[in-house]
Amino acid sequence: MEKFSLINFTYRWLIPLRTSILIFSFLLVPLAELHAAERPAKKPNIVILYADDMGYGDLGVQNPGSKIPTPHLDRLAHEGMRFTDAHSSSGICSPSRYAILHGRYHWRKFHGIVNSFDPPILDADRVTLPELLKTKGYKTACIGKWHLGWDWNAIKKPEFIPSKEALKRQGWFPPEAFDWSKPIPGGPLSHGFDFYFGDDVPNFPPYAWIENDRVITAPTVFLHTPKSTAEGSWETRPGPSVKDWDFWAVMPTLTEKAVKWIGEQKQEEPFFLYFPFTSPHAPIIATPEFVGKSKANGYGDFVVQTDDTVGRVLQALKENDFADNTLVIFSSDNGPEHYAYDRVQKFSHRSSGPLRGLKRDLWEGGHRVPFIVRWPGVVPANNVNDGLISQIDLFATIASVVAAEIPAGSAEDSFNQRSLIQGEASSSRDTLIYNTNANSYGVRHGDWVLIASKTGGVTKVPPWFDRANGYTTNTLPGELYNLRDDLSQKRNLYAVNPDKVKELFALLEQVRAQGQRE
Repeated sequence: MEKFSLINFTYRWLIPLRTSILIFSFLLVPLAELHAAERPAKKPNIVILYADDMGYGDLGVQNPGSKIPTPHLDRLAHEGMRFTDAHSSSGICSPSRYAILHGRYHWRKFHGIVNSFDPPILDADRVTLPELLKTKGYKTACIGKWHLGWDWNAIKKPEFIPSKEALKRQGWFPPEAFDWSKPIPGGPLSHGFDFYFGDDVPNFPPYAWIENDRVITAPTVFLHTPKSTAEGSWETRPGPSVKDWDFWAVMPTLTEKAVKWIGEQKQEEPFFLYFPFTSPHAPIIATPEFVGKSKANGYGDFVVQTDDTVGRVLQALKENDFADNTLVIFSSDNGPEHYAYDRVQKFSHRSSGPLRGLKRDLWEGGHRVPFIVRWPGVVPANNVNDGLISQIDLFATIASVVAAEIPAGSAEDSFNQRSLIQGEASSSRDTLIYNTNANSYGVRHGDWVLIASKTGGVTKVPPWFDRANGYTTNTLPGELYNLRDDLSQKRNLYAVNPDKVKELFALLEQVRAQGQRE
């Protein structure tokens, strides 16, 4: 009998066994790759963070002279793509929100804001962004400022007859005019969201928390505003309120709800979070831990708090292992409120940066807004893009990302900008129409912008500001600017380039008559 030898055992048994295992493993590799190829790509989560009345120049990364630290937004910009020529549909709140959720110019239907106790403004016959995403298996939530109306008549008591005073003063309804125990139709749950939490509008009644379609605590008193705000006025409309309603608790509560909701999501189910902030809109009420954190007064501190909310949401995505597969979009609904002029004079902070105009204006400062997109591995990091993009384009872009077909009759003004945000191509949009009232429109085409009105200003401009910045009163029927040469809109070329004026007026009528998306 052959004597046992470790060398013989190794050669006779172990080496052939190891070879067989390796061969078997190599055979399995292509099979595993084949199965992986058969599995559909995991859909990205989508988070839209939507600030309220934040200016183009309020971000530190966008304004070297900013007096407001925004470390979380700056980091988001470095981790993704920052757009310098991005626009909301309007210079005011409700129209921009309608446009972002419908992929449609607001002015095709309305121009102003949705006031207290107004009916819903979204279209039942047009698909909203969350409705589209639900067809692809997304779980959807809206947390924050809705401002698109509810069917308040459904909970108004039939025996309540408003007084003449109530009819004169919009929103002046006593708490007992409503049955607060009933569900309120027409809100987020009626338009594609699985979950809603918010106070509807921070300075409109009812001053109460709403979860899904019901008020959590019934209002029992008329609103009472406490001590002064940090800057500006309360800007609150009269109406029903929960007793001792705490305005300072609004943004912290919304932030906590958003973080909690993210933590409740599952890896195998994609989600869409639309988080429209109530800040830094009036009332300007930063909580104590943020007071004095900026060098731009109370508004600056409120922006710091807004930035902190962004940071907490991003941290929640990271802690729950969602960050690498989440498309995050940050923007603002319009430019800053009129208090911005005082900040220039007193604190040398320009909320609009180099732009002319503020909230409501047709000038660039009214609707050119911060816009940041982060999607790890897809959107190039630390990238600044000067391509023309509108918030309206988010609808078609996101539809492309999730491979959803937009139904006929919906999102007719939305352009698919997926190649732009991925850094692969230039903007698919070269024209943009915007307005804040029925009588005045702005037309952007290429580098040119026509203001089809005697002035692009709606918000009153202090004379000292115009003098200090070289602005003069327009005496012509309209305004024409080349933004590549004159971003601050100081040189009106309306009289010297009549052909361009005629061309842009014709383009305005063409777009108003038909949808833009091919």
